[in-house]
Amino acid sequence: MTTTPGPDLDETRWQAWNAMALPEGFHAEIVEGFIEVSPTGHHRHSKVGNRLRRELSRFLDGESKPYVVNNALNVIHERQSWIPDAVVCPEDDDRFVTDDGLGLAARGVRLVAEVVSPGQSEERDRVRKRRAYARAGIPVYVLVDDQDGGGSVTVLAQPAPEEADYRQSHRVPYGTEVTVPEGPAKGFVIGEAITGPPRNART
Repeated sequence: MTTTPGPDLDETRWQAWNAMALPEGFHAEIVEGFIEVSPTGHHRHSKVGNRLRRELSRFLDGESKPYVVNNALNVIHERQSWIPDAVVCPEDDDRFVTDDGLGLAARGVRLVAEVVSPGQSEERDRVRKRRAYARAGIPVYVLVDDQDGGGSVTVLAQPAPEEADYRQSHRVPYGTEVTVPEGPAKGFVIGEAITGPPRNART
């Protein structure tokens, strides 16, 4: 008996994601083959994300570099879609916009950042998105992790797509500064001005 091949699973998943209509305050991503729906982050998540984007924007403006900071932007790679909390990409990004206009191809992204919220976000941001961003060859991944003890910042660089990981990783606790090592944001310092003090030091 001859059977007709069904639609490709990645394509089917992609079409399902593309057709989703979500309530206000939710967004959907495709991470390692799974469609994941998440609510808008809580107040602390938004506050840290806003600080990070604001300071990154000031840094890039001060360096007179043709790069900007975005959020609420679909970053797309091989039928996967992510919405990082911060994305550094060229100001003139037209050549990186996907053919369907849904987002920006990962090859045009120079840095992504995630602010970890409690719950499913922890494993997704620390493990699965780390692998996904490395596979896509995104040069720098910044992880601001409120849920790691008193809080930590990890800066990952030099992606190895075939290994689904980054060759360089620098993790520091809140209260210690860490510097982005390469790309348009090279020299950008992440410290208490963005994260606030160590969580166990807050009153």
